[in-house]
Amino acid sequence: MKIHLKLLTERYWFRLGLSLCFAITAALSYADRDFIWMGLSLCLLLFSIWWQLSLYRIHTKRVLFMIDALENNDSAIHFPEEQIMPETREVNRALNRVGRILYNVKSETVQQEKYYELIMDCVNTGVLVLNENGAVYQKNNEALRLLGLNVFTHIRQLNKVDIQLMKKIEFCRPGDKIQTSFNNERGTINLSIRVSGITVREEQLRILAFNDINSELDEKEIDSWIRLTRVLTHEIMNSVTPITSLSETLLSLADTRDEEIRRGLQTISTTGKGLLSFVESYRRFTRIPTPEPSLFYVKAFIDRMVELARHQNKCDNITFHIDIAPADLIVYADENLISQVVINLLKNAIQAIDTQADGKIEIQGRCNAAEEILIEIKNNGPAIPSDIADHIFIPFFTTKEGGSGIGLSISRQIMRLSGGSITLLQGKETKFILKFK
Repeated sequence: MKIHLKLLTERYWFRLGLSLCFAITAALSYADRDFIWMGLSLCLLLFSIWWQLSLYRIHTKRVLFMIDALENNDSAIHFPEEQIMPETREVNRALNRVGRILYNVKSETVQQEKYYELIMDCVNTGVLVLNENGAVYQKNNEALRLLGLNVFTHIRQLNKVDIQLMKKIEFCRPGDKIQTSFNNERGTINLSIRVSGITVREEQLRILAFNDINSELDEKEIDSWIRLTRVLTHEIMNSVTPITSLSETLLSLADTRDEEIRRGLQTISTTGKGLLSFVESYRRFTRIPTPEPSLFYVKAFIDRMVELARHQNKCDNITFHIDIAPADLIVYADENLISQVVINLLKNAIQAIDTQADGKIEIQGRCNAAEEILIEIKNNGPAIPSDIADHIFIPFFTTKEGGSGIGLSISRQIMRLSGGSITLLQGKETKFILKFK
């Protein structure tokens, strides 16, 4: 009996019917001037209205409870749909359905965000989203790599990287195109930055796209030097070859008995041949063969290069330290061309140390987080001055007596053709880094 009475009182139509009855009773009592019954009926009417509203509040609490559960990623929330009143059953079914829809929408949104984040992490362009206060809303792995940061939550953190870079990014506005450079442990980084704007939930956001233009600048510079070298060698060869040939012809004539004329012709011929040999050595800069890459072990390769450098150069005062991790580290490149690069760097390191006591050359090989193979060659000889370091990769630039100035230029060209790079890291010790992608 109690159960049936409870089920009856929970019905909407029952509570609504009571409210109508009390309203009609109050109206009839007022018509009969029976104010006692009218007051009692009004009190009961107010009570029934409050009773009706309490049922509404129960459903409102259920809705709020469901929203809280969704915010907390609680997918187990479920309201009973059996053994209850039809009205409550319909409400619970509607709430369960809405809950499932909202949860599915939220799950799809989370999956889409992860999908877009994965795409952003696969592109070679750094992406950074900032608000007006400099807080970082979004960034991808490439942006962190270019800026040299592991954690990036506010623009002020760039103060540790480069204060000028921080100021340029802090004050940039949508539509700006910025080119800037800064130095870090990877050397000089040249960045191209494009800024665009977007409004999200009435908040102005800036989207910055970073591109590393080091390789583009290097390629343009190398191509310019190659074209210039080809033109110069062509013109010099065309001009000097006839002169050398003519002087040898005159020397071969039997009637050339004047000693002074003979010595002059010999000088012309010798100088011409020397100049031709000189020009031919520079033509190697423009005639690097196409790399034929293959897999080879870095440790065995470095061991052979060190033995070769010891054999070709006097370095009894120099100790070589080799650290390749892991020991079976493999690189995919043209071993013959890369050997020219490593031998040249080792020769330069030995010449830099010269007769210095306790000379040391360290060679390290490793794989970084981006799965790039790095070979670092460091020596404790005199550091390269900054004004010279800026020009060491320029063809024909040298500070050595009798040097050709094309060793590092050819090394950079080989690394570029191999899809990698060579950089100088300045410090107390001279370090060159070969990077293979």
